Amino acid sequence: MTLGAFSISLAVKDINTSKAFYENLGFSVFAGQLENNYLIMKNGNALVGLFQGMFENNILTFNPGWDENANVLKDFDDVRTIQKDLKSKGITLESEANETTNGPASFVVLDPDGNVVLVDQHV
Repeated sequence: MTLGAFSISLAVKDINTSKAFYENLGFSVFAGQLENNYLIMKNGNALVGLFQGMFENNILTFNPGWDENANVLKDFDDVRTIQKDLKSKGITLESEANETTNGPASFVVLDPDGNVVLVDQHV
């Protein structure tokens, strides 16, 4: 099973302060809109999403179909295939992708410690 690009989405208190902090660590703005309170910061292959006021807890995010530069991959495991595999293993989903559709979709699972894992396909 290939989950695609990995990033962590951080629930931040002040996006400007967090932006400056991550810039000091060598990250630069890759995507997002500061005026809409979200940025995707990149340092090499590392991606950190900064989100102010959008969700309460940090989220581990995987993007099937994308590499770390948001380039579409020719071959990838569709989010619905990944979801079916996890369900067959008895993993409980918090939200599910519609398995009768194609293209963009997502699902959410919690790891054993309650961390949110979002599998979010954009293609």
